[in-house]
Amino acid sequence: MKIITVLDIAQIIAKHGFNQFMLDLVIYLKQDFANWQHLDKSPRHAIHVPDGVIELMPIADQQYYAFKYVNGHPKNPLINKQTVVATGQLSGVTNGYPLLMSEMTTLTGFRTAATTIIATDLLAKKDSHTLAIIGTGAQSEFQVRAHCLIRDITTIKYYDTDPLAMKKFAANMAETYTEELNNKKLAIVACHSAQDAVDNADIIIVCTACKGHVNVLCNDWIKAGVHINGLGGGCPGKTELERSILPRSKIVVEYLPQSIIEGEIQQLTPDEVSTYVYAELWELITGNTAGRINDDEITLFDSVGFAVEDLSVLRLVYDLAQQYQIGSELDLIPNLSDPKNLISVLSVF
Repeated sequence: MKIITVLDIAQIIAKHGFNQFMLDLVIYLKQDFANWQHLDKSPRHAIHVPDGVIELMPIADQQYYAFKYVNGHPKNPLINKQTVVATGQLSGVTNGYPLLMSEMTTLTGFRTAATTIIATDLLAKKDSHTLAIIGTGAQSEFQVRAHCLIRDITTIKYYDTDPLAMKKFAANMAETYTEELNNKKLAIVACHSAQDAVDNADIIIVCTACKGHVNVLCNDWIKAGVHINGLGGGCPGKTELERSILPRSKIVVEYLPQSIIEGEIQQLTPDEVSTYVYAELWELITGNTAGRINDDEITLFDSVGFAVEDLSVLRLVYDLAQQYQIGSELDLIPNLSDPKNLISVLSVF
């Protein structure tokens, strides 16, 4: 069984390249979403605990079974811990044997960004140049760097209620885009409010850890033609968009049974869900349903994260770990000459 640590992921990215990893992950995601009808899928299993949630996200296709363990504890930064951490496993379905166990905190940043740019590419205007991000926490740099791969972004506007998070984001963006900044090709603009950030934006990314039904985005700020990626929330009773934005939007979700529980659309009645939810993402990826039709539409990717995305990134890491011979092989399951003689593993000492 191959074990992939945080340092192993860093080594894979160093060898393969950040952008290439993201673009390859888009390919893997499209393959898995196109296989939608053959996936064994269900909403994630969530246990709500004081100050957070702990979840298990399983899925299987014809070759692999995968799951991710992930938490969400918004108060963790107060004790110098991350809001979200994750681990994941990939197993073969023919015999059930685990193939890979990996860190998935960093990989969740990658797979969320890669899924989001698939939706953005299908739903945002082709001439989008201004990107606004509200919430400059752990996933923000992944999101911005990914979006710059699919649109000619010339302006990045950002805002967070935490000034230190904004300072961190600015430093990371300056380090990533030094040449573009020096050549004045890319403007990275700190904003004083969420409203300031979304003003004149073509694409809006909302990714906060706000608890409860919070209007991070207000209806009055949303103009015709904008595309919104609603990435925060992801929990019953937790939303980021003012409810009145939803009826104005062409809404795309990942997996409707899960999105109804956790997404922005939990604010809608069942009849409203039927009326306003336009499609699941796989339908756009396969071409069964059109994406943006005209430049006046308001489009919304109401993302809560779904297990197929974890399957895709685990598949990619498994392939690259073999290609680059990265990771460690550990005996976490018994290797028996007689498969029925389990007690024999205790006799080695």
